[in-house]
Amino acid sequence: MEIKIFEGLESFPKNLKPGFSRELTNIVSEILDSVKKNGDSALAKYSKKFDKIIPKSWLVPRSYLKDALNDLDRNFLPIFEEAADNIMTFHERQKKDSQFEFGPDGTILGWKVNPLDSVGIYVPGGSAIYPSTLLMNVIPAQVAGVGRIVLVSPPSNTGLPHKLVMACAAFMGIEEIYSVGGVQAIGALAYGTESIKKVVKITGPGNNYVAEAKKQVFGSVGIDSYAGPSEIMIACNRSDIPSEYLAWDLLAQAEHDPQAGAFLLTTSKKQAVEVANFIKSLTPTLSRSEIIEPSFENRSAIIVVNSFEDIIEIINDFAPEHLELLSANPFEDLHHIRNAGSIFLGPNTPEAVGDYFAGPNHTLPTSGCAKFASPLGVSDFLKTSSVISYSYNKLKNQSKQIIRFAEEEGLFAHANAIRIRMEKKL
Repeated sequence: MEIKIFEGLESFPKNLKPGFSRELTNIVSEILDSVKKNGDSALAKYSKKFDKIIPKSWLVPRSYLKDALNDLDRNFLPIFEEAADNIMTFHERQKKDSQFEFGPDGTILGWKVNPLDSVGIYVPGGSAIYPSTLLMNVIPAQVAGVGRIVLVSPPSNTGLPHKLVMACAAFMGIEEIYSVGGVQAIGALAYGTESIKKVVKITGPGNNYVAEAKKQVFGSVGIDSYAGPSEIMIACNRSDIPSEYLAWDLLAQAEHDPQAGAFLLTTSKKQAVEVANFIKSLTPTLSRSEIIEPSFENRSAIIVVNSFEDIIEIINDFAPEHLELLSANPFEDLHHIRNAGSIFLGPNTPEAVGDYFAGPNHTLPTSGCAKFASPLGVSDFLKTSSVISYSYNKLKNQSKQIIRFAEEEGLFAHANAIRIRMEKKL
């Protein structure tokens, strides 16, 4: 296995964002069209084709959820509960309230905050199981007060989602979970079928096909983001950081997906070589080596640069999903970082603590989207409505300005809507 090492700022590889081929786009479009037209029969067709099974019922019976929770490892349950508490506590701080300003002339201006009516959450279930993703999506939706929270997750060979996903859904009080995955699940949530009522927004990660499906249904429903494979960038200008730390943190990201990105930025050639050698020696011993190897072949690299300033330039240009900042004074250097999804400061904060336990959301913008997007949070499950109430005196005082503005745009009915109120006071 080759671990690519580049030297110098200009050597940083370009075109590292995962691509979406026209062929993939067309396949996704065909499946979505079929689900929209044919409903449940399309779900059955594609579940049989891709998951090799057609569930007896798309909706998982509540008794199965209860049984899965009862069978959950009693040693894991308190860990899961503590993680949920940490995530809940963090997201409670993000709650927003309606606000109104009452002017002395009787004017009321403000906004009204409402939770979304419904949300569909995609929980992956392929090569890995993600109860952590379930928590990161369900909890902010619950904090926001979403009325209907729906889960979809691919069926296993039993025709049901993974037992751990069902147990965690039951623990969180979710009773509407469907045994369907892939593009067809996104189509069902966006358009509705005989068995699955559509939602107003879809969140949660998935593979390239799921990401493309979310992109194509956007507009019919809202989505959290257009996410690609996961990525990490580790920025290190300290020679005292053990190379094993860096190697394991890169491997932790690479084991997610063959297209995952794991990048080390270092000012030490010696450190770069040591980390590369550790990765080479460790990978064959790992259970997910068949995923890790193509990740390093396809999209991961170690880059040796001359200065910390070069590191900062690369970070802000790349806008990584996860950033580990391992400098001498990470809190002081934090103000240099403009573009990153989640930032981990210091040697005792590996990215894994954010995946499971710290509290901030691990559903993050990828593929450079951190330049304009933020982590999933409570605000993603809320919407605001502007509220305006004018008194007659307020309208009279501004009537000339509004009329002139409307006439400048050639919208004379707008102007007359103001005039009539001046002529006929209510």
